[in-house]
Amino acid sequence: MNTHSHNHDTESIGDRRLGFAIAINMLLTLAQVVGGILSGSLSLIADALHNFSDAASLLIAWVARKIGRQPADHFRTFGYKRAEVIATLINLVTLVLVGLYLAYEALWRIYEPQIIEGWMVVIVAAIALVIDLATAFLTFTMSKHSMNIRAAFLHNVSDALASLGVIVAGTLILLYEWYWSDTLITLLIAAYVLYQAATMLPKTIHILMQGTPEGIVIDDVITAMQQVTNVINVHHVHIWQLDEHQNALEAHVLLSDYSQLDKVKGELKTALAQKFSIGHSTLEFEIKECKYDQC
Repeated sequence: MNTHSHNHDTESIGDRRLGFAIAINMLLTLAQVVGGILSGSLSLIADALHNFSDAASLLIAWVARKIGRQPADHFRTFGYKRAEVIATLINLVTLVLVGLYLAYEALWRIYEPQIIEGWMVVIVAAIALVIDLATAFLTFTMSKHSMNIRAAFLHNVSDALASLGVIVAGTLILLYEWYWSDTLITLLIAAYVLYQAATMLPKTIHILMQGTPEGIVIDDVITAMQQVTNVINVHHVHIWQLDEHQNALEAHVLLSDYSQLDKVKGELKTALAQKFSIGHSTLEFEIKECKYDQC
């Protein structure tokens, strides 16, 4: 099996996993809405909306994956891979909003403790926890290699923690009337959600702002390029990420001998690829002390 076929099979498996995760989250949302209406539990309906946001985050990630595979065209000459970075930003921003909302709810309950409406809410939360863990399991492996899927994965982890919080706090309240446990657990979950979002947001924004890839120092790149024979100077260097996995560079290269252009260009591109994982490079060559019409 060639690499292209293997990648295609991996992508197909990933799409099926995401599709299944979206489906079970939508079914859970529907079940919670019905359960909330029948039991008169507002908290169940609120949790249904939370699960719907998880399904939406997975759908955004799935659509972005589809768009990201589109080949480059005359509208998007670098291709569409940044669709996944944009989807990551959308999901991370909503994750921050979820974290802030959880913190707000937790602090508000200090003044107005929420009464858990019987064991039914705890049981439904347990079912939701199972679904959330199943969804997280489906996306965990994919999240290691894609910030887009990682952001959606964090949505599901946050929801799983929220469901776990309902079970623990609800049980403690029903058995011992420890209302403070609800506030404490919710604040801990909110802190975790905000921390995870804060660790990913800077990297996502850095890519969209065309920042230098993490782990690459421009001076090191220039030094490595200037070590190639016949290269006198390298300037006007720009390095950025096309997407999460592809680095790009453009630079001006001053040569001492223009007759060695093809050899120098090959050596530069090899050095950039091997030392800095820069697969896309655009080099403009100049000759030392040339006349204007020869440069």
